[in-house]
Amino acid sequence: MTVRRVVPNVRSDAAGKNREFYGLLGFEEVMDLGWVMTLASPDVPTAQINVMTADRSAPVDPDISVEVDDVDAAYAAMRERGAEIVHPLQDEEWGVRRFFVRDPDGRVINVVTHR
Repeated sequence: MTVRRVVPNVRSDAAGKNREFYGLLGFEEVMDLGWVMTLASPDVPTAQINVMTADRSAPVDPDISVEVDDVDAAYAAMRERGAEIVHPLQDEEWGVRRFFVRDPDGRVINVVTHR
C-alpha cells in the first residue's frame, strides 16, 4: 500500500478567513463542498489543508486525512489488528471511498482513496 498524501483537517466556522490566511502562505482553494474546503499549494499539489465545519456523513470529525492507493487493503489491515473503526468503509457521493480509524492517542484518521 502506498501513501499518496497526508492532510491536516482544521475545524473552523470561518472558511473564508482561513482561505485568506493560508492564501498568504501560498495556498489556493481547490475544492469546496460547503462543509469542507481544501486548500493546496499550486507548486506542490499534495501539500494541502482541509478546513471543515463538521463531517457531513460521519459521526465524528477526523483530525487527519491519509490518502492511500488501496483503501480496502488498509481497512482489512486495521480490522485484522483490532484497531477501532470509528466510521465504516463506504463510498461517498463526492467520489471517495473511505473509513475512519482511531489511532493509539485517540485521534481520528480519515483513510481515503479517490475513485
